[in-house]
Amino acid sequence: MHLVPAERAGQRTIDGHRVCDAIVAVGEPERVRAWAERFSLLSDPGRLSLLLALHEAGPIAVSDLAVATGMRDTAVSQALRLLRTAGIVHGEKDGRIVRYRLVEGPMAALLEHCVSREA
Repeated sequence: MHLVPAERAGQRTIDGHRVCDAIVAVGEPERVRAWAERFSLLSDPGRLSLLLALHEAGPIAVSDLAVATGMRDTAVSQALRLLRTAGIVHGEKDGRIVRYRLVEGPMAALLEHCVSREA
């Protein structure tokens, strides 16, 4: 039980080797926090709808996303601002129109995995 932190070393365990495996799987607290923040972005049905639409449709304008998801333009813009700040979506300006796309990375891979499992 070499991986158990000193403050937990006195606690009773059943399978010490499994405790160490679990500690490795959990990893650093900062990594867990980062994933929890990513998952919190998925916990809102509106944001999740936007991400699924972006995943499938590619670069798409705010007003088109509003029609596709049944959300108001202002709600879409607000959600996209949050997703953009988190680095999950990127907007590309084309004159007065901004088209948003999903950024390649962990969230895109997670959405791809989830969508492919439904088929």
